[in-house]
Amino acid sequence: MNLIFLLSFLVSSVLGFSPLPTLFNSRASLLLSNAATSTQLGAYSKVFVAGGSKGVGRLVIDKLIEEGAEVVALVRSDEAVAELNALDKVSAVQGDAFTYKAVEGAMDGCDAAITTLGGSTDDGENRIDYVGNNNVIEAAGILGVTRVVVVTSVGCGSSKEAAPPAVFEVLKEVLAAKERAENVLIKYYTNMNWTIIRPGGLKSESKTGKAILTEDSKAIGAINRADLADLVVKALESPKTERKILGAIDPSISAIVDDAAEVRAYALV
Repeated sequence: MNLIFLLSFLVSSVLGFSPLPTLFNSRASLLLSNAATSTQLGAYSKVFVAGGSKGVGRLVIDKLIEEGAEVVALVRSDEAVAELNALDKVSAVQGDAFTYKAVEGAMDGCDAAITTLGGSTDDGENRIDYVGNNNVIEAAGILGVTRVVVVTSVGCGSSKEAAPPAVFEVLKEVLAAKERAENVLIKYYTNMNWTIIRPGGLKSESKTGKAILTEDSKAIGAINRADLADLVVKALESPKTERKILGAIDPSISAIVDDAAEVRAYALV
C-alpha cells in the first residue's frame, strides 16, 4: 500500500481536507446505512451542537432542522451567530468550547448533544480535540443530558490498525487528543447513552446517500460531509447505536483495493 496515499488519506480524515481516492475494506460488518428510511426526531427535541459553524457540524444543524428538532449551537464568531440565528428553530450562543462554563450554559435545557469539534496539527498541547470535546461530555454528565454523539476520526483507538505506524507518527498528537476524549466518555460516563463515530477521509462533494456506519475497526474509506451529517443524526435517534463505536465510510466512492465488493447494510426499520 502506498504510504503517501495513506498519509494523505488520514490527514484528510482528521483535519477535514479532501482525500485522495478512497480505500475501503469490504469485509466491514455494517450497522447502519445512510440509505435507510429516516424517521422524525422524537425522543430528542432540543439538541446541543458544538462545532456547528462550518463543515460537518453545520450540515448536522441543517439535518436536525429538517428532522424537526430545535438546535442550540455554540459558536465563536459574530458572523456564525448571525448566520445561525437567522435560521428557524436555531439558537446560536456565542462562546468558546475551550471554556467549560460556556459549554454548560449553552447546553442547559437540551436533551441531547452532538460534538464535531476538531483542530489541526499546529494547535499545540491545548487541543480542542480533547479540551472542547471533554467539556461537552462533562457538561452533559452534570446537566443530565444522557444522549451524546461524539464525532472523532478513523485512527483513534482500535481503528489504529487501519493504517501503518508511519502515518500515525504524523497525526499522533491530534489522534491522541481525540482518543483521550473518547476514553473519558467510555470510562467515566457509564450512565450515558453515547455513540462515537469515526469518519474516514472527508470530502465536500454532493452526498451519495450510500454512506454507512460499521463496527469493523479496520474499515477505512472516504465519506462526503453531507452524508456523514445524515448518519450522525440517524445515529442520534437510533437505540441500536447507543454505546457503540462506529466507523463512517462510503463504499460507493471508488475503491482501490482488490477485494472491494458490494456490501449489505443493517436495516433499522
